[in-house]
Amino acid sequence: MNIIKNKVIFLTGGTGSFGKAFTKSVLKLNPKKIIIFSRDESKQWDMRNEYNNISKLNFVIGDIRDESRIKSVLSDDVDFVVHAAATKIVPTAETNPEECVKTNIIGTSNLIHACKSKKIKKILGLSTDKACNPINLYGATKLAADKLFLSANNFEEKNSSKFSVVRYGNVIGSRGSVVPFFKKINKEKGYIPITDKNMTRFMISLNEAVKFVILALENMQGGEIFVKKIPSMNITDIAKAINSKPKLKYIGIRPGEKLHEQMISEDDSTETFEFKNYFKIISSIMPKNQKKKIIKGSSKVRENFSYRSNTNKNWLGSKELKLWIKKNPNYF
Repeated sequence: MNIIKNKVIFLTGGTGSFGKAFTKSVLKLNPKKIIIFSRDESKQWDMRNEYNNISKLNFVIGDIRDESRIKSVLSDDVDFVVHAAATKIVPTAETNPEECVKTNIIGTSNLIHACKSKKIKKILGLSTDKACNPINLYGATKLAADKLFLSANNFEEKNSSKFSVVRYGNVIGSRGSVVPFFKKINKEKGYIPITDKNMTRFMISLNEAVKFVILALENMQGGEIFVKKIPSMNITDIAKAINSKPKLKYIGIRPGEKLHEQMISEDDSTETFEFKNYFKIISSIMPKNQKKKIIKGSSKVRENFSYRSNTNKNWLGSKELKLWIKKNPNYF
């Protein structure tokens, strides 16, 4: 099923790493139009030139902090909204908390109001593993954004807008992620900074993230968090993928960082259901009759189940990551 064909998609944060990868993939699925909404005119200019003014792309400058601007450019013919705009860098959020709140919480609330006013069919928010039991401000704001999305569903109306969330881990090829950061420091300074040799992270490629978002758009009913099953990596194995014999400099965990990440907590397990390639966390306020439809074909996870990067069954080694980097040089 090609849910994208002849559809109009509104993409917030459209000039970011995910937005660019999403646009590239979705154009192959023959959409009617993609509206690229972001606040960086320079990135918009570069992306517009990259695509040589393809008529199906509509570039719009705006900020999700400005609800009136969203409403003015969110056309009535939009079928789906993919919400990728966010303030994401953990140390930056810790030192600029109000700015992070304005974008990730207030901005998300603005988008929800705008989508409801335009009666958009499906709205999918992009989340992060850091939203699960957060210890940093970025994670806390993304948890709040997730809650806003789930509670935005009016479960009493059959034709109301549907809001769901996708949650995954570190994106290998995204701007500011650990792989390009390690490559840059290793090249400039001859060493790789390691916070803790035991640190683990969930890892996913941009292309896999895009595929999962499209899958979620196809299957979402409103009120669920999709959590993709992805491999974990030890931080030192990531370093070895950059340099087979790296010089490591241990710098300690930065403010707001965890030793290991979680995507599903033990507290989430009461409403978590497992499918072949992903999990669904169901909104606790969803009526039972709607829940039955959403969890069809799944199995309930065990009591006190958690999905953590250090206890994950699926692991990615340094050789596999090194091969991936070699095959995808354009990401870096």
